[in-house]
Amino acid sequence: MILGILSDTHHRADAMRAGITALQAAGAEFFIHCGDVGDESVIDQLAGLPNAIVWGNNDFDRSRLADYAASVGVNVHHPAARITLAGKAIVVTHGDDSRLLRSILLDNTADYLFFGHTHQTLDERHGRIRVINPGALFRASPKTVAVLNLQTNQLQFLEITV
Repeated sequence: MILGILSDTHHRADAMRAGITALQAAGAEFFIHCGDVGDESVIDQLAGLPNAIVWGNNDFDRSRLADYAASVGVNVHHPAARITLAGKAIVVTHGDDSRLLRSILLDNTADYLFFGHTHQTLDERHGRIRVINPGALFRASPKTVAVLNLQTNQLQFLEITV
C-alpha cells in the first residue's frame, strides 16, 4: 500500500489539490492529513478518497468542521489517529502537543508516527518508530508532501508548485 501524507494546508485548497494530484501520480492509495486543514474547501479535496485526518492548532470551530467532514466521507480522528494499514501500526497527530508526541514515542508500539506543525520535512527513527513529517503546503519553501510505500518502506518527499 502506498500512502500520501500531507500537512499544514491552512485553507489553501489550491495547494491541497496540487498535493493530492502529485500523490495520486506517485501511486498513493490512502491519504493522511496531519492537521491545520483550515476549512471545508480543503476537506473537499479528500472527499471520495480513502483518508484519515487530525486537527491542528489552527483548525478552529472543530465541531462544525467535523460535521462537514463526516458529511463528505472524511474521517477525523483527534487528537491522534491510530490506524493499521498493510499490517503497519500508524499514529498520526498534528505535533503541537509535545506530551502526546513523547507518550507515543515512549510507548514504542507504532511502526510509524506522522505529524506536521513545524512546516519542515523530517524522516528519522526513535526506537522502532519511524517518525515522518511531510512538510507543509503553506508558508514553506519548498512546499512538500510525502509518499510512503508501506511494503518497501521507501519514502519520497515531493515538491509542490502552486
